[in-house]
Amino acid sequence: MADKKLSGAGLRGQSAGETKLCTVGKSGSGLTYCGYDVSDLADNATFEEVAYLLFNGELPNQAQLDAYIAELKGMRDLPEDLKSVLKLIPKDAHPMDVMRTGASFLGNLEPEVDFADQNRAANRLLAAFPAIMTYWYRYSHEGVEIACTTEEDSIGGHFLALLTGKTPSELHRKVMDVSLILYAEHEFNASTFTARVCASTLSDLFSCITGAIGSLRGPLHGGANEAAMEMIQKFSSPEDAKIQMAGMLERKEKIMGFGHAIYRESDPRNVIIKKWSKLLSEEYGDSSLYDISVACEEYMWDTKKLFCNADFFHASAYFFMGIPTKLFTPIFVCSRLTGWAAHVMEQRDNNRIIRPSADYTGSEPRSVNPIAERG
Repeated sequence: MADKKLSGAGLRGQSAGETKLCTVGKSGSGLTYCGYDVSDLADNATFEEVAYLLFNGELPNQAQLDAYIAELKGMRDLPEDLKSVLKLIPKDAHPMDVMRTGASFLGNLEPEVDFADQNRAANRLLAAFPAIMTYWYRYSHEGVEIACTTEEDSIGGHFLALLTGKTPSELHRKVMDVSLILYAEHEFNASTFTARVCASTLSDLFSCITGAIGSLRGPLHGGANEAAMEMIQKFSSPEDAKIQMAGMLERKEKIMGFGHAIYRESDPRNVIIKKWSKLLSEEYGDSSLYDISVACEEYMWDTKKLFCNADFFHASAYFFMGIPTKLFTPIFVCSRLTGWAAHVMEQRDNNRIIRPSADYTGSEPRSVNPIAERG
């Protein structure tokens, strides 16, 4: 009976393997990448440094970082055949389906020929994802075919330049960089575990990443920042937010962006992005959305002792930078790709196929009756 309850709980709290990549809820702030506290990385490193760290186990020196940035910049453009596919995807498609299709089709055009090619494949996806997202979005929504390369050194700045067609501000570049760092890795979450299960069959990296995107597409894993944005935009003031949230709780409606499966008292990523959301609101010249978000945070803690997770203040931060709500979760893909790919590499280093058992709850053994005798 205990095993059945465990299975029904979605394996929450159970160890499913070992990793050198990340700790969640265990030491320091509760989140580390390869031994580095995420707040330390957000303050003192770039996303490209974090990607290098996850793929190689150590932070780069300056020469290594310069070479890595140059490598990524040289891999940003999309093949014409992929652009043609993206132009066929309708405007009302789910953007996560666009990312899934883009990853899968790129794997057809530039396959991972063997595991020695895994870093190139991971870097190619990392470099190409911002253009996959924005090329489809601007073509389907604006009728514009954009160039897929920019002179921006950072992936965050590159994404913003592709999306807006303008040079991003230093503040926007920095916030995107921090956001990508915060979302880069998070141990054995559903999408990462999907990637590792796929990798354990010795499948190619593009298949592993495509599967991970499919898991992230589900509303119980991805999309909380989009749902939070849709909610806070309905509130007219901090006072209205508290009144409406009280009604939502009374009606037992799910309020996205609060609580976490692992963290118990706070999400270390929230305090970091909240700070940047406040700075963005001041630059934006209208703090109402930030003030509403703070009111929501206070109300949920006071009434339910539920804290904001990483997604909640990301919603207002992305809004202040002019990012359409439907692209919030695809940005997560651009970041979490680093964690997914690193876990694929780690699984391959010491592989055994992941094949758990299940507790059978169906019918007792029975015989097949002739079809004429069946009711």
